[in-house]
Amino acid sequence: MASAALAGPIAVVPVALPPVLAASRTGPPGGATDAKGPGSHTPRPPQLPRDFRGKGKWIVRDLNITVPFTWTGRDGDSQMVAGGPRYPIWFTNLIYRNSLYTLTYKWPGLNEHQCSRIPGFDLKALNQKLRTARYVGRQILQWNPQRHVNHWRVGVVAPQLPPGKYLRFPLALGDIYVDQRNPSTFWQVLQFGVQNLYDPELDEWLMMDTFEHSPGRVALPSQCPPPS
Repeated sequence: MASAALAGPIAVVPVALPPVLAASRTGPPGGATDAKGPGSHTPRPPQLPRDFRGKGKWIVRDLNITVPFTWTGRDGDSQMVAGGPRYPIWFTNLIYRNSLYTLTYKWPGLNEHQCSRIPGFDLKALNQKLRTARYVGRQILQWNPQRHVNHWRVGVVAPQLPPGKYLRFPLALGDIYVDQRNPSTFWQVLQFGVQNLYDPELDEWLMMDTFEHSPGRVALPSQCPPPS
């Protein structure tokens, strides 16, 4: 299922993978080419806007599944929807009235379909975490049209210990690609970690074809408990 942290980035038809994902796992994520140059500086980190709407694809590479994907925001609430009744994957994630919700309707091998709620999480908390992201560099996503992006990495590691020889576990990692001109325009995200527990390889992609800064529709499913 999608990453809890990005439900709102860190967040679900067998088809051929698009060219942007044709690179091997050891190559640049998303088929991106490096565009760093002399005198480059660290730009502003990703920040999810209060109001937005976009469409794209949710891709689970090891299952060879690609489904339609929408991501919308209104007044600080936000919602991801991947797939639908006709697809092998169908889920929704929401940040809704200070709570984080995840509801998976369909997933290969999954028989439980409960809506989970984590209170005390909102857009402010998400963006505070995104401010800790590490800048990787300027890149170009090989799409049509090409996307000039800034590549960031954000993660959650436990336990929190000082540098040195300690046992650590990467609970959640995300590679985030935002527009170079506007860090609130998200074009691509790779999620890896326990938030992708349903996927055998623990990694899933979202790729946006459109991303507009205008209010979208956010609706809490009837299966989910209302916020307190």
